[in-house]
Order: sequence, then C-alpha cells, then structure tokens
Amino acid sequence: MHLFPISLLNMAKNNKKIKAYTSNEVIEKVMRYLIANKDIWLSKNKIVKHFTKKKIFQEQIYYAINKLEKQGKVKKNENGQLQFNRETVTKGQPVVGIIDMNKGGNAYVISEAHTNDIFIKAANINRALDGDTVEVEVFLARKRTKNQEGKVVKIIKRHQTEFVGVINITKSYAFVIPDSNNIQVDFFIPPNKTKNAKNKDKVIVKLLEWDARKKSPTGEVTEILGKPGLNDVEMKSILVAHGFNLSFPKAVLQETEKLSTKISDAEIKKRRDYREVTTFTIDPKDAKDFDDAISVKYLDNGNYEVGVHIADVSHYVKPGSALDEEAIKRATSVYLVDRVLPMLPEKISNELCSLRPKETKLCYAAIFELDAKGKLHNQWFGRTVIYSDRRFTYDEAQTVIETGEGDFAKEILLLNDLAEKLRGQRFKGGSISFETEEVKFKFDEKGKPVSVYVKKRKEANMLVEDFMLLANRMVATSIFEKEKKIKNTIPFPYRIHDVPDMEKLITFNHYAATFDLALDLTSTKTVAHSMNKIMAEVNGTPAQHLLSYMAVRSMSKAKYTTHNIGHYGLAFDYYTHFTSPIRRYPDVLVHRRLTKVLQKNYPAKRDLLEKILVHCSNQEVKAVKAERAATKYKQVEFMLDKVGKTFEGMISGVKHYGLFIEIVENKCEGLVPIERLPYDKYVYKEAKQAIVGMLNDTVFKIGDLVQVKITKADMEKLNIDMELVAIAAPVVDGAIA
Repeated sequence: MHLFPISLLNMAKNNKKIKAYTSNEVIEKVMRYLIANKDIWLSKNKIVKHFTKKKIFQEQIYYAINKLEKQGKVKKNENGQLQFNRETVTKGQPVVGIIDMNKGGNAYVISEAHTNDIFIKAANINRALDGDTVEVEVFLARKRTKNQEGKVVKIIKRHQTEFVGVINITKSYAFVIPDSNNIQVDFFIPPNKTKNAKNKDKVIVKLLEWDARKKSPTGEVTEILGKPGLNDVEMKSILVAHGFNLSFPKAVLQETEKLSTKISDAEIKKRRDYREVTTFTIDPKDAKDFDDAISVKYLDNGNYEVGVHIADVSHYVKPGSALDEEAIKRATSVYLVDRVLPMLPEKISNELCSLRPKETKLCYAAIFELDAKGKLHNQWFGRTVIYSDRRFTYDEAQTVIETGEGDFAKEILLLNDLAEKLRGQRFKGGSISFETEEVKFKFDEKGKPVSVYVKKRKEANMLVEDFMLLANRMVATSIFEKEKKIKNTIPFPYRIHDVPDMEKLITFNHYAATFDLALDLTSTKTVAHSMNKIMAEVNGTPAQHLLSYMAVRSMSKAKYTTHNIGHYGLAFDYYTHFTSPIRRYPDVLVHRRLTKVLQKNYPAKRDLLEKILVHCSNQEVKAVKAERAATKYKQVEFMLDKVGKTFEGMISGVKHYGLFIEIVENKCEGLVPIERLPYDKYVYKEAKQAIVGMLNDTVFKIGDLVQVKITKADMEKLNIDMELVAIAAPVVDGAIA
C-alpha cells in the first residue's frame, strides 16, 4: 500500500517536515488500519510493512505507533503484539461525533475516535437533531452489543437550521410536522411567524430557539412551497430537506448581472487560439450546460493533438466575491430526476460558461499529443479560446461510431479509437469497471412519471469519459512532477479513493456467491482484476444491476483532500477533478491552483483548502442522497396505478423482516414481509443472506428470480409493498435456466 506521496522522498532529510506530516495523516492512517483489524494482534513489524517497505519512512510509522500507545489507543500483549484498544472511550469521557437519529426516536453517535457507535436513548438526546455534531458523555457499556451508551451533553454545531414539513394551524398557534422520519419533534410556530401560510401547506421552517424547558423548538415559516403531493413542491422539499438553498442571494444575482458577455481582443491575446481547430461537444440530449469540448488536430509527424477544453469558470468567478462564497456553500449542482439545482446562476452555467455551438468561448485546456497506439508524447495546460463547430448528443455521436457516417465522422472515429486504447491501458493497470445502470423517467405535463427506463452507457459516453479521465489524471500528475522539481509539496485538491475495506469485500463475496462468483481477496490488485471479471460475466443479465450496486457499496468512498493517496478504483497514483467547474467547486479550485503553479507561484497554505475540500465532500454526499430520494419518490409514484399487477423481480436484499424485490423491467424496489411468505414458517439466516423455511427447506436468497404482485404504493412512507406470487425458474450463470 502506498501511504506517502512520493514527493516526500525529496523531503526525507528534513525531519521536521516529515514529523509534521506524520503527526497528522500517518497517525490517522495507522489508527484506521488498527481499527479495521481490531480483532487481530499485530506485530509492529507487520504494521510497518503494511504501509511501506522504504526504510526512510518506517521510522515514521514506528513514531505513529508509539504515539498511539502513549494515547492509550493501542494495547500490547505478552508477546509485544499490538491491537486497537476498544476501551479507549471510557466511562464518563466526552466524545465528539455526529448524531444519527432513527425512526423510533433513539439515536447513535458516530465518532472517529471510537470503533463502535454510541447508543443514545431518546430521553438522553437533549434537543439534538439528526446530523448535529454533538458532545456525548459515555456512561454505560451495553450488554449483548459492542456499543456503549451515553447522553448528549452539548450541541457543538447544528447540521441544519431549516426544515421542510406540513403546517397545521389552529386559532391560537401553529405547528409544523417535519417530513423527515428522523426528526422526532414538531416545530411550534407563533401566530406572527406563519408568513400567512394556509393550513396543510408544505413550508420551510427555520429553527429560532429551543428552550430546555420546552418539548418543542420554536420556529418561523420562511417560505411556502405549496400543497403536498404536487411534483414541484415535493422536488423542492427534497432539496431543502437535504440542506440546499432553492434560490441565490440577491447580492449573487446582482454580481452576476454585471458580468460582461463580450470577450475582448486583449483577453483572447492572452490565450492559445483554437477557434480554427475542429472542436465539438458531446453531451446528454437534455443537457443545458456544456462544460467540456474536445478538439482534434492531425499533426505533420503522424500523431494527433487532442484538446480537452473546459469552461473557464475561474475567469468569471473570483475569490472573495459573493459568487464565490455562494459556490463554496453549495459546492455542487444537484441533479434530481426532473431538474437541476445549479451551483452557479444560470447566466454563468447556461450562457457565459456553456460551450454552446457557433460561439466563441473562454476555456481552460489540457492539450495532449497522442500516437495511434494511444501513447502520450507531449502535453500542455493553460487557457484557450475556442469556437465549437457542433453540438452532438450522445445518441448522435453513437450513430456516427456505429455507421461511420455523419458530421465529423473522421474525427469521432479517431477519438473513439484512441479512447479504446486509453481504456485498455487503464484496465491493464488495474482500473475497475463498474457498468452501473441509470434509472430515468419520462413525465407528463404535470411531472407524473409515465414510464421508467434504464439508460446504459455506450461507446460515445465512454469516449468522453476516457478523455476527461486523461485530463484529470495528467493535471494531478503534473503537480507531482512540479513537486519533484521544486523539492517541496504543493497543497492541491486531489480526488482520492482508498483501498476497500476487507469486511465490505467479504460481504460482497456473500452476494456474489449466490451467482457462483467470487472475488480473489489475495491483494488489492487481485481484487480489482477479479471484480472486472465478475462484472464482465454478469454484463447484460438480470444480476448486473444488483451486483454493480453491491460492488460500488463494497468500495471506499472517493473524496476531496490535499493529502494524496491515489485513486484505487481508477488505479491512478494521482487524480483530481479538472473537467466540470460549472457543477463542482473543487474543479474551480483546481483551475486556480494550476494557474498559480504555471506562473511559478507555489501556494503553501493547506489548512483552509483542506477545510473547503472536506465541505465539498460532505456536500457531494448530501447531493447524492437528495438524488436518490427524488428517484425513490418517482418510483413509488410510478407504481401507484400498478397496484394489483404482477411483475418479474429479483431478490435484491434479505433482512430479518422480509425480502426486498427489484422489479426487473423498471428497477423499482419493494418489500415482501417475512410473515407474508407462503407455504412455510421462515427464519432469517444472516450468514447465508437468506430466509429459509423451517418445514419445507424453501430458501430465498439474493439473486433469486420471483413473481410478485404489488399490494400498495405508499407515497407518505415511500414504500412499495408486495406479495410473492411464484418462484421463477432457477438462475444459472446469471441467466434464467
């Protein structure tokens, strides 16, 4: 495992710099490794060699281990072997963490300083709300579980102060019942704080105060969304519930309006001019902003110049501006099933920075010289000006690839061939292929889903993806090369992906075993190779969607940070996000930092950048949750008029309370409660991820095909209830026998 950025080799003689680095990231890494292996006694030598074989760094691992020992986070046995000390968190010791509420009113606090979550009874939550950062006093070790119990003694930071719910109005007061099942209190609304909302309106309520003597917090209505059940109201509710503002502040809009739409000759002279080079965009049919374009040029030496031109958002959005502050706050655009909540105002995202055809646009580019085998010979990074000759949809570009005919057919076929070469190199290097299926909807004029379909990636999609990956990788690699040259580190926004957790991989193997498939867990490289083999075997079968989803869940979560450890899933030592500054704030930061490096102005401050990147990673998680919530809402809505109908489904999950079934044709998922399973009395076998009949030995396991009838689609709880009609034919090698 490569723990240290290679650039640190150049600082090896500077003990102060190495020690400073060790005292933060390395100690955290060693701690995480010990927690992951909490049931195993490990020798110091084994721990050290897990991270590095370079003697120059081994001393720093010993330093980290010794520090953890002094902190009491590591214990030692009679043989001198080490293990994570489960008793690190002791009775009465305060712990800081994030509170995770459940529907029953109880909660758990998740803390990096503690292996297991801390259980909090409803009576001890002390006015904390879901997602809050809290201080907990641990006072009891719970019997029959590994968890300890505690109580919230301080709320350090509110996760959110605005909530979505339905207002109920009486003669003397009003109260708002939050939509979220994890918010277990109603908000009291004084008569002068209702904003003239009508009874049963869905509203946004802002938390004002919560007196310790009162059961409910006091709030005020800040916005009236409308009547529950309307598509626009529900989609807005999902966005607000996940912490996203629906509109831009006045100062941001005023600042945006002052931005000039004209490009001066003086600005063009500062850039490489690509207006005469063949350039086009390839995007989804319904895309409104086009933030990347590709140029193609045939060179006299027989090679090809491919330019990846990215909208130059940093030219318009300046540090410290109202625009920049709001972009930091949002950090990402949010893509729901029927709309986009943009990170930047429409004038920027859809006009100034959208690389629309037949318009001159300002870009930040990565220019590559490639030969016919896809080998990289030269590269250049900097600002360009382009003129897009055509806008292709993915389907239009795919038609050109399949027929060899159409606009710019020669260029598209060349790009597709080069992309295939790049893809082959990536997979040979250990990159993992996840062919996930994207669920899409068609809507009527009221926003009601009338059909569901699965959108699959084809060559045109992968063509664009491969060149974006090349740009992202080489921008990050160029920073490493510069670090080597100046013999110092450059704090930079990397996109990292850690090695997978062994427990999650073992869980994935339980699922894969139901299809007679298995990962090779010998090493991280064999995991990647065998994962690709599994994905290839299930490609095009009913099992593909399920196993792809489980495979992604078995991986670590990618995130943004200044501390590079590489990207495991892509098998890149250096990786960043350079290609989507319209919709991702880290990309804007990458453009700014790269500009400074190209100007030989090497930024040194890390702390503020790291803080922003942590925020961006958190916002990304929230956006994904909002997108999933919107998809789930529309899936349940789509099934409303399907009650009583029968569908073929696949068992996608097994719990002690029943079977989760994913309908094959539309990917909608519902539950068959265990008590409704026919012909037998059933028990849950967790180790086998199966429900087994006690009398007839009937087995229901993940991957089994079944026939189900829809019995209920509950829009309030967002549940689809099913009953089993029949067991389908057995599955053999991922297909119906």
